Amino acid sequence: MMPLLPVAFLLLLLCLPEAPPASAAAGDPNPTPWPPQFHAKLVMDYHGNLSVADLWYDWPGGRNLHVTRYQLAADAPFYDNEWNNGTSFFYTPSRRACHSAAVGVGILRPDWLRPGAVYLGRRDAGGFDCHVWAKADFITYYEDVKTKRPVKWVFYTGRIAYVMSFEVGAVLEDAAWQAPEYCFNKDGGIAETAGGHRDDSFAPWSVL
Repeated sequence: MMPLLPVAFLLLLLCLPEAPPASAAAGDPNPTPWPPQFHAKLVMDYHGNLSVADLWYDWPGGRNLHVTRYQLAADAPFYDNEWNNGTSFFYTPSRRACHSAAVGVGILRPDWLRPGAVYLGRRDAGGFDCHVWAKADFITYYEDVKTKRPVKWVFYTGRIAYVMSFEVGAVLEDAAWQAPEYCFNKDGGIAETAGGHRDDSFAPWSVL
């Protein structure tokens, strides 16, 4: 399980600028920055607990959205909606449940992995020949050598994200980014309802 406060701390850690480690070889490849906008379909495995997730990343719009469906869950889907102003909303429409958090940092920059990433070499990942990097003892990142697209992310908790598809330039319509009305009170402020956040939601994501 990944409680909210450690996730916020790790987001801050990942966003801090870092100098490349002195031991890094000059000829090591650098991770490819994320495209400004994309849609990825992910299969998540957390110690045998499975889920599927849609990750929508929109750097120009300053927003990042994970829509997660847990295996055979009656209350799917669960939304993790993050904004560059440091505010995140976690909500489950089937239960009209919502929780918000002021994380204090925005979404990950397209080049978030490059500062401080340590190159681990080339490894096979399910038949894909990948460059592999580790960062901040938090994430191990696999990138296909030929296409430069992400293949797999392994988090320090043991959570693994398998990238099933990666659509560069895909954009989600604006209406889908709007947090539901039950996330706000009558005065327009942010409301809190029970059960709006799950400790095992995908992160740095969000990561990422």
